[in-house]
Amino acid sequence: MAYQAPIQRTDPTAFLFLVDQSGSMTDRMANSDKTKAQFVADVLNRTLMNLVTRCMKADGVRDYFEVGVIGYGDGDARNGLQGSLAGKILHPISSIEAGPLRVEERKRKVDDGAGGIIEQAVKFPVWFEPVANGGTPMCAAITRAAEELAAWCDAHPNSYPPTVLHVTDGESTDGDPESLADTLRQFRTNDGNVLILNLHVSSRPGNPISFPASDSSLPDQYAKLLFRMSSQLPEHLIKVTQEKGHNVSFESRGYVFNAEAGEIVDFFDIGTRASQLR
Repeated sequence: MAYQAPIQRTDPTAFLFLVDQSGSMTDRMANSDKTKAQFVADVLNRTLMNLVTRCMKADGVRDYFEVGVIGYGDGDARNGLQGSLAGKILHPISSIEAGPLRVEERKRKVDDGAGGIIEQAVKFPVWFEPVANGGTPMCAAITRAAEELAAWCDAHPNSYPPTVLHVTDGESTDGDPESLADTLRQFRTNDGNVLILNLHVSSRPGNPISFPASDSSLPDQYAKLLFRMSSQLPEHLIKVTQEKGHNVSFESRGYVFNAEAGEIVDFFDIGTRASQLR
Protein backbone atom coordinates (compact mmCIF):
# COMPACT_ATOMS: atom_id res chain seq x y z
CA MET A 1 0.00 0.00 0.00
CA ALA A 2 1.28 3.48 -0.90
CA TYR A 3 2.26 6.29 1.48
CA GLN A 4 3.80 3.99 4.07
CA ALA A 5 7.53 4.34 3.42
CA PRO A 6 9.47 5.07 6.61
CA ILE A 7 11.05 8.51 6.72
CA GLN A 8 14.71 8.33 7.60
CA ARG A 9 17.88 10.27 6.85
CA THR A 10 18.75 7.99 3.94
CA ASP A 11 15.19 8.36 2.54
CA PRO A 12 13.76 11.76 3.55
CA THR A 13 10.51 13.26 2.31
CA ALA A 14 9.90 16.74 0.90
CA PHE A 15 7.43 19.49 1.73
CA LEU A 16 7.05 22.25 -0.85
CA PHE A 17 4.88 25.25 0.02
CA LEU A 18 3.36 27.32 -2.82
CA VAL A 19 2.16 30.68 -1.50
CA ASP A 20 0.03 33.20 -3.40
CA GLN A 21 1.65 36.64 -2.99
CA SER A 22 -0.73 38.57 -5.26
CA GLY A 23 -2.12 41.98 -4.37
CA SER A 24 -5.40 40.59 -3.02
CA MET A 25 -3.51 38.95 -0.15
CA THR A 26 -3.51 42.43 1.45
CA ASP A 27 -7.19 41.87 2.34
CA ARG A 28 -7.85 41.44 6.05
CA MET A 29 -8.56 38.06 7.58
CA ALA A 30 -12.01 37.75 9.11
CA ASN A 31 -12.01 38.72 12.80
CA SER A 32 -8.33 39.67 12.70
CA ASP A 33 -6.17 42.75 12.40
CA LYS A 34 -3.78 40.86 10.12
CA THR A 35 -3.87 40.65 6.35
CA LYS A 36 -4.11 37.26 4.64
CA ALA A 37 -0.43 37.56 3.71
CA GLN A 38 0.61 38.29 7.30
CA PHE A 39 -1.46 35.50 8.79
CA VAL A 40 -0.29 32.90 6.26
CA ALA A 41 3.33 33.96 6.83
CA ASP A 42 2.95 33.54 10.60
CA VAL A 43 1.43 30.08 10.24
CA LEU A 44 4.07 29.02 7.69
CA ASN A 45 6.91 30.19 9.95
CA ARG A 46 5.37 28.32 12.87
CA THR A 47 5.04 25.23 10.67
CA LEU A 48 8.71 25.41 9.70
CA MET A 49 9.61 25.70 13.39
CA ASN A 50 7.46 22.64 14.17
CA LEU A 51 9.15 20.64 11.40
CA VAL A 52 12.55 21.54 12.87
CA THR A 53 11.37 20.46 16.32
CA ARG A 54 10.11 17.10 15.01
CA CYS A 55 13.58 16.38 13.59
CA MET A 56 15.51 17.49 16.68
CA LYS A 57 17.28 14.64 18.48
CA ALA A 58 20.04 14.43 21.07
CA ASP A 59 22.68 14.55 18.33
CA GLY A 60 21.13 17.58 16.60
CA VAL A 61 18.60 18.12 13.81
CA ARG A 62 18.30 15.02 11.65
CA ASP A 63 17.54 15.54 7.97
CA TYR A 64 14.26 13.64 7.71
CA PHE A 65 12.74 16.42 5.60
CA GLU A 66 13.67 18.65 2.69
CA VAL A 67 11.64 21.84 2.66
CA GLY A 68 11.10 24.71 0.25
CA VAL A 69 8.81 27.66 -0.42
CA ILE A 70 7.78 29.11 -3.79
CA GLY A 71 6.06 32.48 -3.64
CA TYR A 72 4.17 33.75 -6.68
CA GLY A 73 2.82 37.17 -7.58
CA ASP A 74 3.80 40.30 -9.48
CA GLY A 75 4.38 38.34 -12.67
CA ASP A 76 6.55 35.41 -11.63
CA ALA A 77 7.23 32.53 -9.24
CA ARG A 78 10.34 32.73 -7.10
CA ASN A 79 12.12 31.28 -4.10
CA GLY A 80 10.12 32.32 -1.04
CA LEU A 81 13.13 31.91 1.25
CA GLN A 82 15.93 34.45 1.33
CA GLY A 83 19.24 35.02 3.07
CA SER A 84 21.37 31.87 3.25
CA LEU A 85 18.46 29.85 1.76
CA ALA A 86 18.10 31.95 -1.41
CA GLY A 87 20.34 29.82 -3.62
CA LYS A 88 17.95 26.93 -4.27
CA ILE A 89 14.36 25.90 -3.56
CA LEU A 90 14.60 22.71 -1.47
CA HIS A 91 16.79 22.52 1.64
CA PRO A 92 17.52 19.86 4.26
CA ILE A 93 15.67 20.70 7.46
CA SER A 94 19.01 21.26 9.27
CA SER A 95 19.71 24.12 6.84
CA ILE A 96 16.26 25.56 7.55
CA GLU A 97 17.02 25.41 11.30
CA ALA A 98 20.32 27.20 10.75
CA GLY A 99 19.04 29.86 8.35
CA PRO A 100 16.20 32.06 9.64
CA LEU A 101 16.25 35.68 8.52
CA ARG A 102 15.87 36.74 12.15
CA VAL A 103 14.47 35.61 15.49
CA GLU A 104 11.74 37.80 16.97
CA GLU A 105 10.49 37.91 20.54
CA ARG A 106 6.73 37.50 20.68
CA LYS A 107 4.16 37.18 23.44
CA ARG A 108 1.84 34.26 23.98
CA LYS A 109 -0.80 33.67 26.62
CA VAL A 110 -0.32 30.66 28.88
CA ASP A 111 -1.99 29.16 31.95
CA ASP A 112 -0.33 30.39 35.13
CA GLY A 113 -1.22 27.19 36.99
CA ALA A 114 -3.59 29.01 39.33
CA GLY A 115 -6.56 29.51 37.07
CA GLY A 116 -5.28 32.67 35.42
CA ILE A 117 -3.60 33.63 32.16
CA ILE A 118 -0.22 35.33 31.85
CA GLU A 119 1.82 36.56 28.89
CA GLN A 120 5.07 34.75 28.20
CA ALA A 121 7.87 35.88 25.88
CA VAL A 122 8.85 33.30 23.26
CA LYS A 123 11.45 33.18 20.51
CA PHE A 124 9.88 33.13 17.03
CA PRO A 125 12.16 32.42 14.05
CA VAL A 126 11.15 34.12 10.79
CA TRP A 127 12.06 32.48 7.49
CA PHE A 128 9.23 33.75 5.27
CA GLU A 129 8.14 37.37 4.90
CA PRO A 130 4.59 38.45 3.95
CA VAL A 131 4.47 39.90 0.43
CA ALA A 132 1.42 40.90 -1.62
CA ASN A 133 1.67 42.55 -5.03
CA GLY A 134 0.43 42.16 -8.61
CA GLY A 135 -1.33 39.23 -10.28
CA THR A 136 -1.59 35.51 -9.59
CA PRO A 137 0.77 33.53 -11.86
CA MET A 138 -0.31 30.14 -10.55
CA CYS A 139 0.75 28.26 -13.69
CA ALA A 140 4.29 29.55 -13.27
CA ALA A 141 4.32 28.40 -9.64
CA ILE A 142 3.07 24.89 -10.43
CA THR A 143 5.54 24.60 -13.32
CA ARG A 144 8.40 25.59 -11.00
CA ALA A 145 7.21 23.05 -8.43
CA ALA A 146 7.05 20.34 -11.10
CA GLU A 147 10.63 21.05 -12.17
CA GLU A 148 11.83 20.74 -8.58
CA LEU A 149 9.87 17.62 -7.67
CA ALA A 150 10.49 15.68 -10.88
CA ALA A 151 14.20 15.82 -10.13
CA TRP A 152 13.62 15.14 -6.42
CA CYS A 153 11.57 11.99 -7.09
CA ASP A 154 14.24 10.69 -9.46
CA ALA A 155 16.87 11.21 -6.76
CA HIS A 156 14.78 9.66 -3.94
CA PRO A 157 12.98 6.63 -5.44
CA ASN A 158 12.39 4.89 -2.09
CA SER A 159 11.10 7.93 -0.18
CA TYR A 160 7.64 8.85 1.01
CA PRO A 161 6.38 11.08 -1.85
CA PRO A 162 6.66 14.88 -1.69
CA THR A 163 3.72 16.93 -0.44
CA VAL A 164 2.81 20.26 -2.06
CA LEU A 165 0.84 22.64 0.19
CA HIS A 166 -0.66 25.40 -1.94
CA VAL A 167 -2.24 28.54 -0.46
CA THR A 168 -4.18 30.91 -2.72
CA ASP A 169 -6.99 33.45 -2.55
CA GLY A 170 -7.50 34.24 -6.23
CA GLU A 171 -7.87 32.94 -9.74
CA SER A 172 -4.81 32.20 -11.86
CA THR A 173 -3.87 35.12 -14.11
CA ASP A 174 -1.47 33.23 -16.41
CA GLY A 175 -3.68 30.45 -17.75
CA ASP A 176 -5.53 27.32 -16.65
CA PRO A 177 -3.48 25.46 -14.01
CA GLU A 178 -5.48 22.21 -13.99
CA SER A 179 -3.46 20.24 -16.55
CA LEU A 180 -0.23 21.38 -14.91
CA ALA A 181 -1.47 20.17 -11.52
CA ASP A 182 -2.47 16.86 -13.12
CA THR A 183 1.06 16.48 -14.45
CA LEU A 184 2.60 17.39 -11.08
CA ARG A 185 0.51 14.73 -9.35
CA GLN A 186 1.83 12.09 -11.75
CA PHE A 187 5.40 12.41 -10.48
CA ARG A 188 6.04 9.63 -8.01
CA THR A 189 8.42 7.61 -5.92
CA ASN A 190 8.05 3.87 -5.40
CA ASP A 191 5.75 4.72 -2.46
CA GLY A 192 3.18 6.78 -4.37
CA ASN A 193 2.41 9.94 -6.30
CA VAL A 194 3.12 13.54 -5.29
CA LEU A 195 0.35 14.85 -3.03
CA ILE A 196 -1.17 18.28 -3.73
CA LEU A 197 -3.23 19.98 -1.02
CA ASN A 198 -4.96 23.28 -1.78
CA LEU A 199 -5.97 25.89 0.78
CA HIS A 200 -8.41 28.46 -0.61
CA VAL A 201 -8.33 31.66 1.45
CA SER A 202 -11.44 32.97 -0.28
CA SER A 203 -13.00 36.41 0.19
CA ARG A 204 -16.40 34.98 -0.66
CA PRO A 205 -18.88 34.93 2.26
CA GLY A 206 -19.88 31.55 3.63
CA ASN A 207 -18.79 28.87 6.04
CA PRO A 208 -15.51 27.02 5.52
CA ILE A 209 -15.69 23.68 3.70
CA SER A 210 -12.90 21.33 4.72
CA PHE A 211 -11.75 18.21 2.88
CA PRO A 212 -14.93 17.52 0.86
CA ALA A 213 -15.50 14.23 -0.96
CA SER A 214 -17.22 15.93 -3.93
CA ASP A 215 -17.53 19.41 -5.39
CA SER A 216 -21.33 19.54 -5.05
CA SER A 217 -21.27 21.92 -2.06
CA LEU A 218 -18.67 24.27 -3.55
CA PRO A 219 -20.06 27.64 -4.66
CA ASP A 220 -18.26 28.43 -7.91
CA GLN A 221 -16.18 27.07 -10.76
CA TYR A 222 -12.90 28.26 -9.28
CA ALA A 223 -13.49 26.40 -6.01
CA LYS A 224 -14.39 23.31 -8.05
CA LEU A 225 -11.21 23.72 -10.09
CA LEU A 226 -9.04 23.74 -6.96
CA PHE A 227 -10.94 20.70 -5.66
CA ARG A 228 -10.12 18.81 -8.87
CA MET A 229 -6.49 19.87 -8.58
CA SER A 230 -6.27 18.33 -5.08
CA SER A 231 -5.16 14.80 -4.21
CA GLN A 232 -7.33 12.31 -2.39
CA LEU A 233 -6.16 12.00 1.22
CA PRO A 234 -4.14 8.85 1.92
CA GLU A 235 -5.28 6.68 4.81
CA HIS A 236 -2.97 8.04 7.50
CA LEU A 237 -3.93 11.66 6.69
CA ILE A 238 -7.60 10.69 6.89
CA LYS A 239 -6.95 9.53 10.46
CA VAL A 240 -5.11 12.75 11.36
CA THR A 241 -7.94 14.82 9.85
CA GLN A 242 -10.58 12.86 11.76
CA GLU A 243 -8.65 13.39 15.00
CA LYS A 244 -9.01 17.13 14.42
CA GLY A 245 -12.78 16.77 14.27
CA HIS A 246 -13.33 16.80 10.50
CA ASN A 247 -15.83 14.44 8.90
CA VAL A 248 -13.83 12.83 6.09
CA SER A 249 -13.89 9.63 4.04
CA PHE A 250 -11.65 7.78 1.59
CA GLU A 251 -13.10 10.00 -1.15
CA SER A 252 -12.11 13.23 0.61
CA ARG A 253 -9.60 15.49 -1.09
CA GLY A 254 -6.94 17.76 0.34
CA TYR A 255 -8.90 20.95 -0.28
CA VAL A 256 -10.21 23.61 2.11
CA PHE A 257 -12.54 26.37 0.88
CA ASN A 258 -13.01 29.78 2.50
CA ALA A 259 -10.37 29.04 5.09
CA GLU A 260 -10.39 31.13 8.25
CA ALA A 261 -7.72 31.21 10.93
CA GLY A 262 -8.48 27.81 12.46
CA GLU A 263 -8.71 26.05 9.12
CA ILE A 264 -5.37 27.52 7.99
CA VAL A 265 -3.60 26.21 11.11
CA ASP A 266 -5.21 22.77 10.72
CA PHE A 267 -4.35 22.63 7.01
CA PHE A 268 -0.62 23.17 7.57
CA ASP A 269 -0.54 20.70 10.47
CA ILE A 270 -2.42 17.96 8.59
CA GLY A 271 -0.44 18.46 5.39
CA THR A 272 2.92 17.99 7.11
CA ARG A 273 1.98 14.75 8.88
CA ALA A 274 3.83 12.32 6.65
CA SER A 275 4.34 8.71 7.73
CA GLN A 276 6.41 7.79 10.75
CA LEU A 277 9.99 8.98 11.28
CA ARG A 278 12.66 6.35 11.89
